[in-house]
Amino acid sequence: MTRFIEFLSAYVDYFVTALISASTMIHLLLLSQLPRFLGGENKDHFFSNTERSAIVNEILQTATYGKRKRAEIGIDRLVDEEVFSAAYPLHDGPYEKPEHYVSEDTLNKRQILHEYWGRWGCWNKYQPLDHIREYFGEKIAIYFAWLGFYTAWLLPASVVGVLVFLYGIVTIGNNIPAKEICESGDMYLMCPLCDEQIGCPYWNLSDTCSPAEMAYLFDHEGTVFFAIFMSFWAVSFLEYWKRKQVSLAHHWDVLGFEEEDERPRPEFCAKAPCMEANPITGVMEPYFPDDTRARRWLTGLGILCGMVVIVLIFMLGVIMYRVLVSIPLFQNEALRSQAQSIASMSSAVVNLILIMSLGQVYQLLAQILNDWEMHRTQTEYEDNLTFKVFIFQFCNFYSSIFYIAFFKGKFVGYPGDYTRIFGLRTEECANGGCLVELAQQLLVIMVGKQMINNCQEVAVPKIKQFIQRWKLKGSLSDRESTRWEEDYQLVPNEGLFEEYLEMILQFGFITIFVASFPLAPLFALLNNWIEIRLDGSKYLCEVRRPVADRAEDIGIWFSILDAIAQIAVVSNAFLIAFTSDFLSRALYKYKHNGDLYGYTNYTLSTSPEGSMTHTCRYRDFRDSEGAYTVTYFQLLALKLLFVIIFEHFVFGVGKLIDIAVPDVPESLDVKIKREAYMAKQALSDIHVEKRVL
Repeated sequence: MTRFIEFLSAYVDYFVTALISASTMIHLLLLSQLPRFLGGENKDHFFSNTERSAIVNEILQTATYGKRKRAEIGIDRLVDEEVFSAAYPLHDGPYEKPEHYVSEDTLNKRQILHEYWGRWGCWNKYQPLDHIREYFGEKIAIYFAWLGFYTAWLLPASVVGVLVFLYGIVTIGNNIPAKEICESGDMYLMCPLCDEQIGCPYWNLSDTCSPAEMAYLFDHEGTVFFAIFMSFWAVSFLEYWKRKQVSLAHHWDVLGFEEEDERPRPEFCAKAPCMEANPITGVMEPYFPDDTRARRWLTGLGILCGMVVIVLIFMLGVIMYRVLVSIPLFQNEALRSQAQSIASMSSAVVNLILIMSLGQVYQLLAQILNDWEMHRTQTEYEDNLTFKVFIFQFCNFYSSIFYIAFFKGKFVGYPGDYTRIFGLRTEECANGGCLVELAQQLLVIMVGKQMINNCQEVAVPKIKQFIQRWKLKGSLSDRESTRWEEDYQLVPNEGLFEEYLEMILQFGFITIFVASFPLAPLFALLNNWIEIRLDGSKYLCEVRRPVADRAEDIGIWFSILDAIAQIAVVSNAFLIAFTSDFLSRALYKYKHNGDLYGYTNYTLSTSPEGSMTHTCRYRDFRDSEGAYTVTYFQLLALKLLFVIIFEHFVFGVGKLIDIAVPDVPESLDVKIKREAYMAKQALSDIHVEKRVL
């Protein structure tokens, strides 16, 4: 109670001091003229509820309390010390629409947003961004604006992806290599896919007829077109989003907001061990030694590297699981043809469980590390947390996919000289090729992650709300609850970090590996239609109202999106060149007058004499001694040339798009310059009036 009284006393002192300051007097003079501009004398309407809550929060966050020599700062510190249970702005009222109401004007803003935005029935409606901004502030509004913009851009990508997939279905009858495999009978006796000594049998290539036909759906001429299209799509999306966010920032009057000097975080002020004068303002501020902070940051970076190593160890464990499970499946004659597919799908499910579990553990650890590192401002704090979590989640979600795309089946060796790890042969690609297995892995991880996240977003807030109400059971009387009591039963707001992270990872799935899975944008589009209403409903109905923070853009997330778009170009180039059979088919066509007859035999080598019990075939370009043939080096040169041409072409056109599409629309640029000119003229007129007086 004493701490509470000290805080209230300090709050009064702070407010009185602020009232007599010169800058505040200027603001009061301006406020006295508000009725003239607003057309009335009703002071209750000078500020919206959102602006009022932001003003009160600023005062509460910066007010000091306690002994003068060791003064502590802010309401958050009191909440941490459990002087208060919580601090939050109040919702405008209930979100349910009354059964009987006269007109829409009688509904509060929360009810209006719920009726026309934050429920499932509004899935086909545009988002009322201005209303969202008025109720939640610019930071949340810019998130929903970005999510809506991203979802709208997914529509053309989904249409093109579906058309590319349908092209594969329509032209599957023209797939000559698959026909040769299906009609080969016992012509091609294939080498065992695991060690012959442990009972792995020889098999006929015709056993893989179905996988070979399925592989064509993900590996045909349209795949190259779609990879190029998505590379340009990603670049164009980012360019046009820059224009959109500048327009919104100007419309919401937050353009240049982040250029202002940012005050220290209340938690930093409370825990900083010493005070030091600000070199710019000369004001004494809390200070944390730079060398100590650097050591802590390096420690956090070391822990991050350690967690990435753990991810790689788990990935190696999944690989070992896949190898060990496939051995008994190969030995079973009934399951032999589907052995690799079964092992691949089951390992993808195991991998997803490990990914989600490790992700949750590391995010808790990253939060603790970020608090320990003592970042001065909120922007520094959020940027460092974003960096830590994204780097880990990037490795966590994409490492197994990168392995299948670029490493699996590339270092197998040949009969009589197989590459081994821990005594086991390294994996070969599945019967349909690594591209099919990559598509399966993407389907399981991407769609599975989306389903788990959506279930969590629906279930977790409701469970937390139930626990909160159960804890309060009996503490509230039978009287009608006040608004602050009803809001206290809601779930505390945890910010937008999780929402952005989920969408950024999804963006990586649909761009970095899209050459192997053209339906990825469609699944992302369907998920985001649900995500918009799910997030809207959560913020309106299930969590406490957040403080209306200001923001002019999506922050560091844009830089991450841009980096992913650059990685996607390189990744798709290597996918087409080294994982797909597109270039090997093109080289064979060039050598054989444009047809693919005989292509299957062209891609198979014969085991060296004496290396196996029976002479068998395997996929590679080697001679009878196991050495690489001239064709292998010709194909390698063609692949490297394709990667160089693909990258330079896409990056070059992307740069032209960047130049051709200005970051600020021309009409808005003129408007901004006009406003700056008018402001300068107004200041000049005031200066002239003062000189005359």
